[in-house]
Amino acid sequence: MIVLALKLILAHILGDFVLQPTKWVNHKLKHGWKSKYLVTHVGVHLLALLFLLQFESKYFLGILVIILTHYAIDALKIKYTTKKNSRKLFIADQIAHLLVLNLVLFYYTPYQIDFNEIFHPKALLLITLLFFVTYVAGILMRIALQPWQNAIEPKSKKEGSKSTSLAGAGKIIGILERLFVFTFILLNTWSAIGFLITAKSVFRFGDLTEGKNRQLTEYVLIGTLLSFGIAIGTGLLFQYLKTLDIFNI
Repeated sequence: MIVLALKLILAHILGDFVLQPTKWVNHKLKHGWKSKYLVTHVGVHLLALLFLLQFESKYFLGILVIILTHYAIDALKIKYTTKKNSRKLFIADQIAHLLVLNLVLFYYTPYQIDFNEIFHPKALLLITLLFFVTYVAGILMRIALQPWQNAIEPKSKKEGSKSTSLAGAGKIIGILERLFVFTFILLNTWSAIGFLITAKSVFRFGDLTEGKNRQLTEYVLIGTLLSFGIAIGTGLLFQYLKTLDIFNI
């Protein structure tokens, strides 16, 4: 089952990403289902599937289903894509393709999902701490840093001018940062955490030196130490709790 699943996914990656030039994508968006590159794109998928499945006749029905549904899904996506919904439709498009691949996989190698594994104490502990270190920790940090927020805000921002920062970028950076650190702790790769701290310091150095604002420097330092401290503490907590008898049922 694993080999077949990997072959189907690899064929999808090759056809949808590696072997699809931007020129084809733009042409399809402009000409819709009439685009010659839509047929070419599906043809690439067909060749990738035939090659990876080694032209075995038992897979021909599955290949036919994948190719026909891929054409239909892409045609619908192209028809309804606008500048506002392009990202959402791209995600929906990929989910639809993966669902088809999953159905084909199930047809050839029926399998069962053991949901009991998801509700295993260790799995629940990991999921709980993942949500804590990504989302809850961000809220706790915002509350902890709130007393200094007004002091580091630029005067231009107070006067109502637009911020030069990307909307929501700080939150996403914080989530990814703590998620990386938490993962490094679980993998016992402490040196990677040092690399992450160094990389963040390099990117932040320009902002802090150009601003020449000691308050901002102190604020960023406190936030960074809090973020890394929470992530490291959460990782160590997971490593400790998973050894207890209550999580080894």
